[in-house]
Amino acid sequence: MKAVLFARVSSREQEETGYSLPAQEKLLRSYAEKNNFTVAKTFSISESASGRRQRAVFSEMLKYLQKRNLKIIVCEKVDRLTRNFKDAVLIDEWLEEDAERQVHLVKDSLVLHQNSRSQEKFNWGIRIIFAKNYIDNLSEEVKKGQVEKIAQGWLPTKPPPGYKTVGEAGHKVHVVDEEKAPLIKKLFELYASGEYSLTEVTKKVLEMGLTNSVGGNIVRSNTHRILTNPFYKGKIFWNGKLYPGSHEPLVSDELFDRVQQLLVSKTTPKYRKHMFLFKSLIRCGECGGLITWEVQKRHVYGHCNGYRACSDKTWVKEPKVEEQLVEGFQNLQLRSPRLVEWIRKALKESHKDEIAHHSSSLKQLQEQLERVQNRLDKLYDDKLDERIPKEFYERKFEQYTEEKETLLTTIKRHETANTKYYRLGLNIYDLSQRAKELYRKAELAQKRQFIRFVFNNLKIRAGILDYQYTPAFKLLYEAVNLTNRSKQLKAAEKEERIFEPTKWMGVQGKTGVSNASRPAWLRGRDSNPDTILQRDVSYH
Repeated sequence: MKAVLFARVSSREQEETGYSLPAQEKLLRSYAEKNNFTVAKTFSISESASGRRQRAVFSEMLKYLQKRNLKIIVCEKVDRLTRNFKDAVLIDEWLEEDAERQVHLVKDSLVLHQNSRSQEKFNWGIRIIFAKNYIDNLSEEVKKGQVEKIAQGWLPTKPPPGYKTVGEAGHKVHVVDEEKAPLIKKLFELYASGEYSLTEVTKKVLEMGLTNSVGGNIVRSNTHRILTNPFYKGKIFWNGKLYPGSHEPLVSDELFDRVQQLLVSKTTPKYRKHMFLFKSLIRCGECGGLITWEVQKRHVYGHCNGYRACSDKTWVKEPKVEEQLVEGFQNLQLRSPRLVEWIRKALKESHKDEIAHHSSSLKQLQEQLERVQNRLDKLYDDKLDERIPKEFYERKFEQYTEEKETLLTTIKRHETANTKYYRLGLNIYDLSQRAKELYRKAELAQKRQFIRFVFNNLKIRAGILDYQYTPAFKLLYEAVNLTNRSKQLKAAEKEERIFEPTKWMGVQGKTGVSNASRPAWLRGRDSNPDTILQRDVSYH
């Protein structure tokens, strides 16, 4: 008679103490030979297999028996064959369908078939109950360990890409993976820019060398899983709840939240074969419709599609438009050292109100945090003194803890806001002075960010680009214009100093050259135009 062998090792400890799969298979083959069974196939489940995989192997064995019309199953003992009532019922049904079918449980000295005695069936049922109780108890202990691990702020399972596990068994923690962490940060930053779809950003980080947990290429679903995992901002999501983590976050709350907004936004970029520099950025100066960009004879052209019966039928090459835009970057560069220093101070002064607002908010938040902490302390004392029931304590503890976490996050944002606004202003200034150079070196997506950051209301009519600056850069542009006018005035004065003496050189008196030969200042102008400049820029 042909038989199938079924072997299972459920823990690493069993595998290391002589209960390995090869040892089980050797025992089962020896039993099959003694009973003159021919082994048709061996089904094995290792300790590393998931519950889903174990059930799949069990179902595969039953299908194999049905297909080949085999009658014999040989297994070490009951808890190797099944540990749940569902699988036990399947085995019972399989036996009841044919009187020749048998299940041999070697170490239990038990042979089951359609006509087994009631005592044998009782032994079978009792052993299944014990096996299920063992699994239930094991599951309960595992869950206890997981709850304790989470309470300490550590993830009870393998960490996501960007982190690695260190430490001994029972004391393992997760630390930043120096190789993958920078790539994970870059992934968040690229997607947060709003210039990439999930497919495009996946290709980007794949080119940089990011791999999945087993060293293979990441795919779109891996990217989505990473971008939605709060573990990267210092939180642990477990069984539908969010817990504070003790590991080092890789991204800020602001960056993570920005990514979540883009993931559900209807305006998030979709994957396209061609991504044009000015796509959705420039409108027709005639009718206001968006300019369409397309490739014709290996060149990128932009044109109006004739919205609202538009009369502008001009097609313009992308490089021609870009050159006009680059001039806008050039117009932001300041050359007066005196004005440069003044603008740095003005940028700081302009944020005083914002800084005062954040300082006031910070004080209020600190007071709220102190109140919540006092409530937590009182709640703890009431629980120790048994003045409140356990259910009430757990509910209020969760509520106050959540309030505390929210307040701490908000306080952290306000604490950095005081300097953040100043740094932003200086960064805008520094960017404006190198905008043309940086733009030339940037990639396509970065160029699009530059354009949106610096310019507003881009329009094109008859091939001529018209634009406005965003508020921050408008201030700098006006300052540059005033500086240029000041320089022109000085140049005119210098020219007049040279010109006037030449004009009056022929008019000489006894004492020499006439006083009229001295250069004259232009009327109606201050002799120190920088003073006027400061007043004008301050007004703007």
